[in-house]
Amino acid sequence: MSYKEFSRFESLPYFIQYPEDQAPADRRPVLIFLHGAGTRGTDMEPLVKNSFFRRALEFAPEAVCVAPLCGANTWFDVFETLIRFAKAVAEMPFTDPQRLYLVGNSMGGYGTWQLAMSCPELFAAIVPICGGGMSWNAARLQDVPVWAFHGGKDHAVSPEESKRLVAAVNAKGGSAKLTIYPENGHNAWTDTFKNPETYRWLLSHRKGEKAEAVGIGSDGYQGKDFG
Repeated sequence: MSYKEFSRFESLPYFIQYPEDQAPADRRPVLIFLHGAGTRGTDMEPLVKNSFFRRALEFAPEAVCVAPLCGANTWFDVFETLIRFAKAVAEMPFTDPQRLYLVGNSMGGYGTWQLAMSCPELFAAIVPICGGGMSWNAARLQDVPVWAFHGGKDHAVSPEESKRLVAAVNAKGGSAKLTIYPENGHNAWTDTFKNPETYRWLLSHRKGEKAEAVGIGSDGYQGKDFG
């Protein structure tokens, strides 16, 4: 049975989901999760109930999951605190610093792109889902493998956002790929979280082990669909 611990870092409440066999001295792969806009607020329960944690326990049982709660309008309103939080997580006693990963959807997808660009030295790999960001900073991710996901019929955040960023990372010599779910709207996260390959791909990377660049076509993305 896994167990959870609730705490606070400066203004950010957060919780940790530990593996069932976690011992105090164990250093583990760690998944930082940034939630979407629907979970904003002061109530931790909607965050704890996110399907990401159930699926992570199923498909990455060896990993620790750490998730802050955004009480502001967006992650960018608390971004400096979020940077300090991520750096603190990298130094927590359970963290294998070579295996720190970042996942986020929607508002958290934007946060994932930007946090990784701001602190590329922290992360072994990232999974931004239906997000977007500043493609002119793509060179910052040339050593951070990226697997992005987006719904082809997303009218909240255009899939062009992910296509543009993935293309920019690869143009700078990075390793980024994008899976488009052709029939999905904004919800690209449910299919992503329930796919065990998402977690296998993340945990296969270690910081400093540069993956080969991913070739992309003229449409700007490469990927397969998971249903």
